[in-house]
Amino acid sequence: MRSYMPEGGIINNDENLGYISSISGLYEAKSRGIILEARAESCSSAHDLALNLPACRAVIPREECALGIAEGRTKDIAIISRVGKPVAFTVKDITEEDGETTAILSRTEAQNLCLENYLLKLEYGSVIDAAVTHIEQFGCFVDIGCGISSMIPIDAISVSRIGHPSDRFAVGDRIKAVLKGWDGEKFYLSHKELLGTWEENARKFCAGETVKGTVRSIEPYGIFIELAPNLAGLAEPRADVYAGQTASVYIKSINPEKMKIKLIIVDAYDGEPEQGCEYFITGGVIKRWRYSPAACEKVIESVF
Repeated sequence: MRSYMPEGGIINNDENLGYISSISGLYEAKSRGIILEARAESCSSAHDLALNLPACRAVIPREECALGIAEGRTKDIAIISRVGKPVAFTVKDITEEDGETTAILSRTEAQNLCLENYLLKLEYGSVIDAAVTHIEQFGCFVDIGCGISSMIPIDAISVSRIGHPSDRFAVGDRIKAVLKGWDGEKFYLSHKELLGTWEENARKFCAGETVKGTVRSIEPYGIFIELAPNLAGLAEPRADVYAGQTASVYIKSINPEKMKIKLIIVDAYDGEPEQGCEYFITGGVIKRWRYSPAACEKVIESVF
């Protein structure tokens, strides 16, 4: 069982269910320091999280709900927002009172184990799993393991410019990310390097065909149409087209030396933009990634 996944990754795992379904399983998890998952059912006025495990009632005391809560670095909204959602935890104690068994759990300990045994051992450039938890104008917040949060800035989501991170992601999406570095418990991520180089994306298209794209921006000199998350082309201005529309476009030419694709808009209409990403890299460690073709004078690259 992979213990350091974003929360929700093991909640339906048979091994996880086996541990939380019996008192003996919880005792074994406690003795072995195993990270488990279950859904938080409610949050008390004291901001303790309550969970109904198949084996017994369970509680995560406030100071054990998240890294930084005890020190005041993390706000209580981080606890309240977990209600109804999966949480990772270790078993700290099992008590018996008036015939009722209660498991005392710690999400903080699970997060510390994730930090010490996984995140802080990663190399810069490591490709990791993440889950989208919250979206703002400036970026996308993700869980990178046991509820530990990081952010992907909007300009690091893809090479093709987007107006808002929700153009690419939705809350709950399971995605990949690249670790750029860390400072204490703060981790820095990128995403665009996983979506393919200009050439890798351009190979999916050829001059003379008509394809579907998304209108991303309207400029005085033309309209940028996204053909793939890391590939956009330029069409001539049209007064009846606006950002966010879906467009059918004729590919006039593809020029790797100038990294340009010339398009002609055949039609533009309101349609649901396609979300999701095709990953060209799904694991390992990236040390250097060059987006621009070798024949192109302009160099766009990332070094980790």
